This record gives sequence, structure tokens and C-alpha cells, in this order.
Amino acid sequence: MLLKSVCAGVFVSALSASVSLAAGLPVHSSVTGNYIEARTADVWTGPCFANGEVEMNGKEAIFGWKINQGAWHGVNLDGLSVVGVVRTEHTLGNVSEPVNPGRAVLIVDSRANAEQRLELQSFARYMGGDLLQDVVKVTYAPIELTIENGNIHGGAAKLEAGSLAAIETRALNEGDKHCGNEMVFYPPLSAKLDHAMPAFAETNSYQGSGLDETWSAPYRRSGFLGTFHVTE
Repeated sequence: MLLKSVCAGVFVSALSASVSLAAGLPVHSSVTGNYIEARTADVWTGPCFANGEVEMNGKEAIFGWKINQGAWHGVNLDGLSVVGVVRTEHTLGNVSEPVNPGRAVLIVDSRANAEQRLELQSFARYMGGDLLQDVVKVTYAPIELTIENGNIHGGAAKLEAGSLAAIETRALNEGDKHCGNEMVFYPPLSAKLDHAMPAFAETNSYQGSGLDETWSAPYRRSGFLGTFHVTE
């Protein structure tokens, strides 16, 4: 009798989900996790340094999200990650160039199943906005994003997307000041972050294809670490 009751309950839940989808009702999305970013220009800097780099550097970036817990469009994404890599015509964040065409590559966690891979792409496009509108290539690799002690304020984090992309950061310190007027000159590239902290990128490397360029831009004040809790 108990087995029949359990089976009946599962059947009713599945039937309800199917009816909701068939009726076009919204499927709940709620995810929490961590974010990392590194560019080819300083983001924590003074105006004089930023003006010296604008339109020369900062047209490339790697940014990634690890979903610690949650589902997107009803698909569980616990522990999975997705990375965006972009190359644009102008320096990212340059307010003098509000229109900034570019191309992007998405690296999707190879541990995800087919349904999860699609939803990771959907989530990345939602968080990346215009930067991920022209995705020229989607590829798959094992992705590891770790925040030391789970604390973004410590500044130490590491992203590895197979052999394609890598970021490693540490906390900014007094020795990283060059002019004394340093501030967060550019905001993070990802939307919908709860909180973000600038960080020093000891590694910032993209060795994949799709953008007609690869790079290694280490030892720059070019990183961000962040957290997100997104409900749609």
C-alpha cells in the first residue's frame, strides 16, 4: 500500500510538471553561486592609467560562473559552471563607445548532460547580456572554479576550463597602488551580481579558438570576484 502511495505521488508530481509546461506556465529559476573575471586592462586603477590604456588594451576578457545550488528553467545545475570569453572592437567598459561589437566563445561544463548544457548556455547569455549575443563557438571542457575558503573578500580564486582558459587571482594590496588614486574604474562585466570585489589577476589566459586571437595577460589589476543569487 505504501509503495502504491509513493508511486502515485511521483506520478502526480510528474503529471503536474507536464501540465505546467504544456500550458506554457513559467518554470521557476533560482540559482546561487560565485563569479570570476579577468580582462586585458586594469579594472582597479587610477584615471591616468585608465586613459593610457583605453582603446589600446582591455578588448578581451574571460568571465565565468559556478552555480553552487539551484535550477534554471526547472533544470538542476548544482555544482556546474560555464565560462564566456569575449573579444570586442573597443575597450570593455569604455563609456565613450556605448556600442561595442564583439564576438564570444562559450565554454560549457563537460560534466553536464545535454539538457543541463543548454540551460548553462541560457544562463550565461542572461548574465552576460550583450557581450554574449554573438556567440561564434560553443565548446565543452571540465571546469573548476574555486574560491579560497569560500570568501571572495580574501581575493584568492582559481578558474580552469580544461586547457582553454585560466584565471588565478589574489587580493589587492598596498604594493599594487601606482598613483594613489586607484578605484574600481570599470564595473564587472556580468549583470545580476549581489556583490563584487576587484582582485589582482596573476593568470589570465585564453588558448582556445573562435576569436582569431589567444592571449596571456598575467600580473594585472584586472580581476573581479563576485557572488550571485538570481531568481527569474
